[in-house]
Amino acid sequence: MNFDKFNQFDTIKLTALYAALVKPRMIEEKMLKLLRQGQVSKWFSGIGQEAIAVGATLALDADEYIMPLHRNLGVFTARGIPFEKLLHQWQGNMRGFTKGRDRSFHFGTNEYHIAGMISHLGAMLSVADGVALGNLLDGKQKVSLVFSGDGGTSEGEFHEAVNLAAVWDLPVIFLVENNGYGLSTPSKDQFRCANIADKGIGYGIESKTIDGNNILEVYSEISKIAADLRQNPRPFLLECKTFRMRGHEEASGTKYVPQELMEEWAKKDPIANFENYLLTHKLITVSEIIKIKDAITEEINEGVKILSIHESIEVDTSVELGDVYKPYSPVVMEPSEQRMEMRYIDAIQDGLRTAMRKYDNLVLMGQDIAEYGGVFKITDGFVAEFGVDRVRNTPISEAAPLGAALGLSMMGKKSMVEMQFADFVSCGFNQIANNLAKTYYRWGQNSDVVIRMPTGGGSAAGPFHSQSNEAWFFHIAGLKIVYPSNPTDAKGLLLAAFEDPNPVLFFEHKGLYRSIKEDVSLDEFTIEIGKAKKIYEGDDITFISYGLGVHWCQEVIQEMNLDATLLDLRSLLPWDKEAVSLAVKATGKVIIVHEDTLEGGIGGEISAWIGEHCFNYLDAPVMRVGSLDTPIPFNADLEQNFMGKARLKEKVESLLSW
Repeated sequence: MNFDKFNQFDTIKLTALYAALVKPRMIEEKMLKLLRQGQVSKWFSGIGQEAIAVGATLALDADEYIMPLHRNLGVFTARGIPFEKLLHQWQGNMRGFTKGRDRSFHFGTNEYHIAGMISHLGAMLSVADGVALGNLLDGKQKVSLVFSGDGGTSEGEFHEAVNLAAVWDLPVIFLVENNGYGLSTPSKDQFRCANIADKGIGYGIESKTIDGNNILEVYSEISKIAADLRQNPRPFLLECKTFRMRGHEEASGTKYVPQELMEEWAKKDPIANFENYLLTHKLITVSEIIKIKDAITEEINEGVKILSIHESIEVDTSVELGDVYKPYSPVVMEPSEQRMEMRYIDAIQDGLRTAMRKYDNLVLMGQDIAEYGGVFKITDGFVAEFGVDRVRNTPISEAAPLGAALGLSMMGKKSMVEMQFADFVSCGFNQIANNLAKTYYRWGQNSDVVIRMPTGGGSAAGPFHSQSNEAWFFHIAGLKIVYPSNPTDAKGLLLAAFEDPNPVLFFEHKGLYRSIKEDVSLDEFTIEIGKAKKIYEGDDITFISYGLGVHWCQEVIQEMNLDATLLDLRSLLPWDKEAVSLAVKATGKVIIVHEDTLEGGIGGEISAWIGEHCFNYLDAPVMRVGSLDTPIPFNADLEQNFMGKARLKEKVESLLSW
């Protein structure tokens, strides 16, 4: 291990690097003892890899964001997080960063400029993209750095994030810790390239492989790379060769690793070699080493005192529910009398333009949304007014812009990500379900993101451009879902979605884009998310619906000349339970209608809630109408048969005769 070529450091710097390097090792050695004693929870050891985490962290500015992984204790200690605070986190105590809601290094802290990882490998790579983009938009010469393991480079999110950073020239350091194994699977079974750095050429970016066990090499290289990227923004792929001397986690062991390989890498221990170098060259004394280790031991011993104190979390359901969304007080803005006839699509475009003019920190991202104006032309002309920095074409990818949206939120930005078709959101599901939805609950970072979802059938577009997939997200705490049925609600709910600091899925029915129109206020106005709208009020039967289903209900009501109550939910998460209850009481006979397939649709949950909470007001079973439980077909006749509208009138007659 060659330390001599890095002779630019004085003894003060070398001593500081040594102290930072030895600290995570000493903490881990203590944690392993506590783990065997059953005093701490599951542990992912980074022993043997400390030089990477420590060197990378100290090479960056203190306000530059890092996205670490399981084995990067050195990131947290090098950023100065007290050991006692970390121990509270690992123990699941209220005084931890996640208040007991997540474990180990699954947390973030904006105070220390660290973004919390999730278990899904690769998910934080595009978050680093968003942070870097936020810095660029603010004119800040900063980088972000994100860790990946060698196994994580096989994930699709690795490709999407690196490719997006390359296309947008984002100052991100993608640091890959190549320790030779993805859990137990060796590199030869993970990828075929000789070095992970070789992948850089495929993205048109610079890359390099270095010795990840040499603290001076890691620190020097990342310092140079970061300085360069701050001046000339672009991504860099840095591979650090290393080895972990413990199992993937302590329960798994290392039996799958050949003994000779363990012995070879033991000789390359980053701490032992650096300490020996410093002593041999008289750059540090034994007494200085003892003093450093004594200070760390004292901090550790002081910290572990919390283990003798039983810190039970006071469980408060209201607090748990209250932390799912970032609280805010919406101010409902009423529409003005200055109106103009707009189609559904025009109202969405007008709402989007109004939001862009109001929020100068709002960034739009999506496929073909810039000069082309989007496949439905909703953002046509936006580049001319707002510029390419704020109206951004993405590569054909979904996960990367969604992850970047979280990164932008961390930088105080708002963002909109357009799914070209709602069907394609499946490719970005992880980012929505596990990053955007859960981050505020986990460590207090909100996701100020609107995801536009052109949805629905009726245009003979087949199984992959016509699905109704709102129910996919209905079960995910932390998301909000709106689904307007008319132009006025489309504009008002979209503007409310941009005001809301939480992630909002905005479903817009393609079949309504150019088929309906009405007079819509030209000024800014909002409709409160979570509030339904009563369209008709009658005594015979209650229809509850949303989106295109509202229009089906209106047609049947008029065709059958019914004295009906019609409730348009408008918001699906949260949904208006009070309005539903009143609508049930109005008639005692309820039919729930949606375009989505019947089995597992949102109507099932609403029906169950009515049965539980409004049973005494019912004069008949709650009935549901949805589409067939098949994929949506292409042929127009088959599609018409698929749609629930084909069975609505028959179901109404059945309910009325009860």
